[in-house]
Amino acid sequence: MQTLFARGPSVTFRMVVLVIASIALMTADHRWHSLEMVRSTLSIVVYPLQYTIDLPIKLYYWADEVLSSKQELLEKNREFQARHLETRVQLQKLDIIEKENDRLRRLLSATPKITERLLISEIINVDVDPYRQLILLNKGSNHGVYLGQPIIDAHGIMGQVVHVAPLSASAMLITDASHAIPVQIDRTGLRAVAFGTGKIDQLELRHLPHNADIQVGDLLISSGLGGVFPPNYPVATVSRVEHIIGEPFATIEATPLAQLDKSREVLLVWQNTPVPGTDGSEKKAIDNDDNSSADEVNSTAGEANQKTENVKPVTDGDNSE
Repeated sequence: MQTLFARGPSVTFRMVVLVIASIALMTADHRWHSLEMVRSTLSIVVYPLQYTIDLPIKLYYWADEVLSSKQELLEKNREFQARHLETRVQLQKLDIIEKENDRLRRLLSATPKITERLLISEIINVDVDPYRQLILLNKGSNHGVYLGQPIIDAHGIMGQVVHVAPLSASAMLITDASHAIPVQIDRTGLRAVAFGTGKIDQLELRHLPHNADIQVGDLLISSGLGGVFPPNYPVATVSRVEHIIGEPFATIEATPLAQLDKSREVLLVWQNTPVPGTDGSEKKAIDNDDNSSADEVNSTAGEANQKTENVKPVTDGDNSE
């Protein structure tokens, strides 16, 4: 007699098989990255769903902009005009400093200046796992995004890309518990490593002795060591320095400058991009122009060589001068 409901393997047996299969897949992916293609394919399939989920938020911001009163728009316009004026004044000063730096490089035979290429990207999703701090960006390998690429916002470094798909990329914030970034104190030049604590507003500097010259309020900037993050970008400010008796190292905490939980747009950074006008052809043209004033250059070359030991080399991080 045939039963109404056919019996199969027990629930416990099926659970054990699924657990073993999951462990085997995680091990294979961790050791040999054999599932990277599958992950990229699934990300393409899931991307329209993620975009659809983010669509109501975009509609909200769009409606807020459309329904803003005329008075609010006028006030914002005046504020932006004031900021624009201040920025133009600062750019004029920086332009003068940049020309002076280029002149010193030519006199001292310094290497041409390099800069970073930037790409604006939008955050379309945030990982809800309380133990991970990951964000999803709407730019991927089709836009040139690469693994380990640093991301910044208008205030400082936010993190780096940890997974790349054709249309999107996942980035880890600097406050993630498994993240670390080489930094240095802007005031003293002391090098350290800032570790994530899992808290969105806190970093930790470990293994610094009690006699280290560090104070509350010190600015931490990226040191550029390791080749991942570009140098001289703001990272955090020191918020707590405590010397506990009996502990070998000081307890130091810092607050990130980037708005990790507020920014909607970020910048993807490409390092070591030559500045237009510093390639070989244009340098040759500059040299030809300098030949017309060879007497002036020769008269100043001797003086520059005598002062080479006393002149601090000009780098991209010396904008404060």
